[in-house]
Amino acid sequence: MTKKPLLQPPAFVAQAGSATLESMDLKITPKHLVLTLAGWAIALSAAAQWQWIDKDGRKVFSDRPPPSDIKDKDILKQPGGRGRASVAVQPSEPGDAATPAAPVATAKEAAPKLSGKNAELEAKKKKLEEDEAAKKKAEDEKVALGKADNCERAKKAVATLQSGVRVSTTNAKGEREFMDDNTRAAENQRLQGIVDSDCK
Repeated sequence: MTKKPLLQPPAFVAQAGSATLESMDLKITPKHLVLTLAGWAIALSAAAQWQWIDKDGRKVFSDRPPPSDIKDKDILKQPGGRGRASVAVQPSEPGDAATPAAPVATAKEAAPKLSGKNAELEAKKKKLEEDEAAKKKAEDEKVALGKADNCERAKKAVATLQSGVRVSTTNAKGEREFMDDNTRAAENQRLQGIVDSDCK
């Protein structure tokens, strides 16, 4: 009787050496090359970002250069590590070299300067704050009216209880009951608490 091993390797393992190497043949096709170059181009364009601190102290991220009023020390990051582009005027004739060059207006200087605040957004924010204040005021007035009404009712009920008139109530079964001295004292104390809290 021959013993079989408990764990037998799968049949494909014995042949795996040659089959695996043949199936993993790497081919570079023009399609793969174009996709790789496009990925690199996208990554490089995404890296071309400007970062600076504006005059309000906020950090600004943009794909365009900062306005001309931003100092070089406030520019935190520029694409490709380049400095600011400056346009220098070359003298047209050698005799003009002694005269100072006139400054050339660039597109950055001609662009309107942004203050960092949006007037429309500020107006909406102010209107929202005013609406919230009006809503809160209306709620406060409603609560004050409710307290005044509770105060007036509690004062009338206390006056009725203290007058000595027989007071009746309706029980859970719908039957009419007259208040005895203990019930009258408890109700008087409860109503006095309402007067103390709402009549301030």
